[in-house]
Amino acid sequence: MGISSKAILIVAALALAGCQNPDRFGAGGDPGMGAGAGMGTGIVPGSANDPASPAYFSQTIGDRVLFAVDQSTLSPEAQVTLSGQAQWLMSNPTYMARIEGHADEQGTREYNLALGARRANSVMEYLVAQGVAQSRLTFVSYGKERPIEICSTEACYSQNRRAVTVVAAGGLG
Repeated sequence: MGISSKAILIVAALALAGCQNPDRFGAGGDPGMGAGAGMGTGIVPGSANDPASPAYFSQTIGDRVLFAVDQSTLSPEAQVTLSGQAQWLMSNPTYMARIEGHADEQGTREYNLALGARRANSVMEYLVAQGVAQSRLTFVSYGKERPIEICSTEACYSQNRRAVTVVAAGGLG
């Protein structure tokens, strides 16, 4: 066996030996400490699978509710989503929330700004009724100015008639 073959075998043996030590990153048996924190638990801090992250809030809880034409009344589906939002906000008290009200492109700019404000306010009132401190919530209306779907069909209009809850730690600018 040549020197290079022996060197390769030694490097391979050392690499495998390194894989045998579960504490090689200094976790010390405490899964919340050391460089391996979050490893093995399946939870990546700040990701959509971290229950305390804004990504989890928007993707798992749901950050938006939809409304019927010219309405600011919450549907039963919206109330379910908002109940989940309220629970998340109460479990994560360092986060503030801004509720953004939106409307479809039908109607005047002024009408849609007022409708977006009513929708955002409806969401805010529901969250407060569920126990979220009003001091942690603000709302803004964008009316028809920020559509997520652009076309003149009901399928697009229905996605634009919404209120979106945006969360951020400490405050929103």
